[in-house]
Amino acid sequence: MSAWATARVACPSSGGRADNVVMPDLDPASVIEAIAADQRLRVFVKNGRVETMPAKRSRRRLLLDQIAQGFEPGVRYPERRVSQFLGAIYADYAALRRYLVDEELLSRADGEYWRSGGTVPPAADESRA
Repeated sequence: MSAWATARVACPSSGGRADNVVMPDLDPASVIEAIAADQRLRVFVKNGRVETMPAKRSRRRLLLDQIAQGFEPGVRYPERRVSQFLGAIYADYAALRRYLVDEELLSRADGEYWRSGGTVPPAADESRA
């Protein structure tokens, strides 16, 4: 799979309407790395995927937040691409998609998903201030 994909991004110059733009693709490997790096979540990762979903809501929310950070804010992704991305992370991608929507980390309309919540890490230059 290519490292680049076409996604819809709302552009201010077009009056806020979405245009097709080439941008970085969703990367499940970086999401799994981030989950495995967190000592509270690494127990849920096995063989490069999330093997089990945390039963404890606080841990599940942490895991879902890490996954949501894989979506670029302001970008609308087609359902098929979201399913492929989530399927590379967790076998039951439909349940994972539902969890993300139920926790208001992703929103959905007309077969498209976009990031609508979750942690926004500080920019590199802000963290040095």
